[in-house]
Amino acid sequence: MSIQVNRLSDPTVRAFVCAVNAHDQDAFQALLTPDATMSDDGSDRDIADWTDREIFSTHGHMDVENESDGGHALLVTFRNDTWGEMRTKWRFDVTGEKVSRFETGQA
Repeated sequence: MSIQVNRLSDPTVRAFVCAVNAHDQDAFQALLTPDATMSDDGSDRDIADWTDREIFSTHGHMDVENESDGGHALLVTFRNDTWGEMRTKWRFDVTGEKVSRFETGQA
């Protein structure tokens, strides 16, 4: 059972998921602080390289199953053309109306 994106609690996280699912790289970039960081399975990664490889060039898609911590923690069924479908967890640090850090990994 997934949560409709428009029902996600945090407007910045909601916009992040919308940008990913629409494959809108410009909207995605606009949501990040200039010094934003991210990690995948506990290892810090280069955001531009990682998002191109895991989301934008491989048709990444997030189906949110659950949210917690005011919408800053998500349990997601994530799929892309490279890895297929997997359960992942996402954690967001939101500064103002932008994402300053996100962490993802297998759930």
